[in-house]
Amino acid sequence: MTELVIFDCDGVLVDSEGIGNAVLAKAATREGAAITAEEALHLFRGLKMAECVVEIERRSGRPVREDFVIDLRQAMAAAFESELRAVEGIRGALAAITLPVCVASNGPMAKMKHTLGLAHLLGHFEGRIFSAYDVGVWKPDPGLFLHVARTFGAEPSRCIVVEDSLSGIRAANAAGMRVLGYTAGDGHAMSELGTECAELFHSMDELPALLS
Repeated sequence: MTELVIFDCDGVLVDSEGIGNAVLAKAATREGAAITAEEALHLFRGLKMAECVVEIERRSGRPVREDFVIDLRQAMAAAFESELRAVEGIRGALAAITLPVCVASNGPMAKMKHTLGLAHLLGHFEGRIFSAYDVGVWKPDPGLFLHVARTFGAEPSRCIVVEDSLSGIRAANAAGMRVLGYTAGDGHAMSELGTECAELFHSMDELPALLS
């Protein structure tokens, strides 16, 4: 019996991946690392910010400026304010799911609360939001997911993770959890996630039945 459903945040609950990575691509290009928004989406999906910075510095051949991350987070927050929406179908899916749910993300807590609030989803997860920054381990390390399971007193083998990135899928697999890979119908995501996830789904309308 499933004891807990663990959702990733960006790209699974809130439709933020395209917005955030477009901002990141512009910032990276200004630093001398020319990256398109589409390339950034596939390159940085599911990574922690420090890993994104390492790649930008590798491409530019020099360190980013001191305030790069602070300015980037502010620019992303402003873009989210005007453009962010909930992932299509997620509200209906959450309404139909009767199992305990929570969120576990590589993103900072402040960012998750901001984006979930903008998407009017915060009420579903208040008090059940977990950030890798607070735990000190980031996906693909399984530590975040294992911490969540311990917090809820759930067996890892009885947890289901809903993810849209390879790093998240690898973390769930390493934690011994069942993982559902959300592709949003994107062909690139299907090919990429399908290499390490046996269960892909393409619309949030499918999710309640998969969980039952």
